[in-house]
Amino acid sequence: LNLPRFVQLMETFVGEDISLPTLKKLIAFIKEEYKQTEEEKMEQLEKAQRISRLAQRELLLEALFEKWDSNASGFLDLEEVDAVLSTFKEGVEKEALRKAKEQLCSRYPQLSRVGKLSPKAFQIFLKLVASKCTGDEDEVIDNLVEFLTRSVERSIMECLQSLTRRRWLHNIQQAAETSRTSMEPVYKAVFKALSQDAEAHGDNKKISAYIALLEENQLSPERGQILLHYVACTADDAPYVLNQILYRDMKGVSFAAVEEGTPIHVPRVQLHGNIHFWNHDRPVEERKGSFLVLPLHDARWRAFGILGLDTLRDQCEQTIFQTHEIGFYQGVSHAFSKAYHHIYALGNVLQVVVTALDWLYPRAPGIHGVVVYLVEPGKDETYSYALCKMVTTDNTGHKEIHSSPVVLLRKENLLRDYLFKCVDSSQVICISVCGENHIAVPLRDLSGQALGILDISIGHHQKLPPHEHKALQKMLKIGQDACSEILKISSEETEPNSVLEAEHTANLRRAGILFHRLMLQDLRERV
Repeated sequence: LNLPRFVQLMETFVGEDISLPTLKKLIAFIKEEYKQTEEEKMEQLEKAQRISRLAQRELLLEALFEKWDSNASGFLDLEEVDAVLSTFKEGVEKEALRKAKEQLCSRYPQLSRVGKLSPKAFQIFLKLVASKCTGDEDEVIDNLVEFLTRSVERSIMECLQSLTRRRWLHNIQQAAETSRTSMEPVYKAVFKALSQDAEAHGDNKKISAYIALLEENQLSPERGQILLHYVACTADDAPYVLNQILYRDMKGVSFAAVEEGTPIHVPRVQLHGNIHFWNHDRPVEERKGSFLVLPLHDARWRAFGILGLDTLRDQCEQTIFQTHEIGFYQGVSHAFSKAYHHIYALGNVLQVVVTALDWLYPRAPGIHGVVVYLVEPGKDETYSYALCKMVTTDNTGHKEIHSSPVVLLRKENLLRDYLFKCVDSSQVICISVCGENHIAVPLRDLSGQALGILDISIGHHQKLPPHEHKALQKMLKIGQDACSEILKISSEETEPNSVLEAEHTANLRRAGILFHRLMLQDLRERV
């Protein structure tokens, strides 16, 4: 039990009407009767030390990754890391390194194809190497970190540049975490990061940037199965680029970047001959500059779109993108991918909840209303998180999905403090507020923390009838299972487990079907 969960347990145990003298007696009783043996104390101390040591190691490994990844690209080259590690202990541990690499590639099959280590894969690789080496595992990994730290040297300017770039990348992730289910703040953060870097580290280049996503070609199937839909771009290019469609039979190198899975850099577009120009108002003699296309990849390294940049608006002669710039742009594309899939997953989670409520209402008419909140990280130090009201239903099941969600802060909503306690403890809370009974249920992420709250009102009833309570419990269990599956697909390297034919649709409708599929599977297991 952590502190919030302990407090919630005690509050549930004593109830709302306990007198102060009785409460004091209970506290005195617990203080007197709760005792720890020496063995329990030592076990607790060892556990705390182990957790502290692991946390410190995680920080060291993160710092090591960032030192190697000086351009903030988000990845390290597997062969480069392998080459340096092969000289560890003067090459004595080459066999251990080979076995660790084999095990890593079996865990991440795409590594054999792309050869890129994410921060998570890098940490796992080092831990695998340490486990295969001779000697104490903790000591070996400490020696590996020290060895790899000495293997790269960075100047003060490189360190400052890397630090600044990582701050811009963090802004993209923060935009995703505080934009609920809207992509617009993420697009703005991406283009701001690109323009700031071009100004600070790219000789003050004037750049154009745009994002296009792969979509099924239902408009003109004869022109190819997929197309690129330009969903966002820098402001000056919007009249020419926004909502444009690039087909396979049109000029361009974007589809080649998608298929090859690597950036394509065209230093001088005027000499290439296969570039598609969206701005037809620009004279041919002014179509000069550099062009860069970076594929956007998901966690399983499958392309889902492109990030493009060009310098056609820059009249300077030297506008070629440098290697360190391309590396950072890869970091931006990686940060955008994480942000995109975070928002896409939240949208799917909300769709699961809406579908679950549609299923529940006919089976539990005793429910007077449900409000669905998402937990949003605090934007500054004044509050750690806020609650965003996303969906509201009344006693008939009629839903209102809020396009501009109401944001609740703890200090301003004392009567709804039970919602914040539900987030803190990640436990169900039953409470009466102004004569109305509420059940606050957390929607948990993969770490067990609350990412959302269902505030279920049952009116003046103390509890639901048994059959309605059973339906509510079933809905909550299946809904949580569906949300967990969505989050695993979004954040890990696991393939979607589509069973029903309708689940193969790549949109929000699939999330609703997922709930019904899990409900059917649960029924089948019980029959």
